[in-house]
Amino acid sequence: MIGSRRKRHQATIRAAAAGVAPNQALQENLSSLDRLAIAVTDRVGTMGFFLIIFFWTIVWVGYNVLASKVHALHWHAFDPFPAFVAYLLISNVIQIWLMPLLMIGQNLQGRHSEARAEADFSVNQKSFADTETILKHLEEQHDQILKLETKLEELGKQLLAALERSPG
Repeated sequence: MIGSRRKRHQATIRAAAAGVAPNQALQENLSSLDRLAIAVTDRVGTMGFFLIIFFWTIVWVGYNVLASKVHALHWHAFDPFPAFVAYLLISNVIQIWLMPLLMIGQNLQGRHSEARAEADFSVNQKSFADTETILKHLEEQHDQILKLETKLEELGKQLLAALERSPG
């Protein structure tokens, strides 16, 4: 994370730690290119998109093979036999380009998780500090109750002694 990206990331963590919802903090600190990467990742990184590409490739190759080999169909092969291999090569090049883009989107989504984790950690630290304060207060109350109990026992003994001495 270099330059402004790191600044945006730190701003997201600070905002989340300050109490802003992590989702909101992340959205406020994303650049337009970050938004594009996440949108592409959200759509391209799905099984539906994979199936669309898979079936498109089957139709493309199937049509061109049938058009090239089965002349009785009277189909015109727009991409005759050796040419559709070029299509497969191009689709592989597209995949090579999309893979880093998907990784960028995943990194951005990971930053979002990190911002949420930082916010959770901050809340946990505050809760721990509050718990420590409550425990300290309870210990002080316990000590005071013990002192009061000791004094009450002493007063009880003095009262019994006074009752025994008095004629009655």
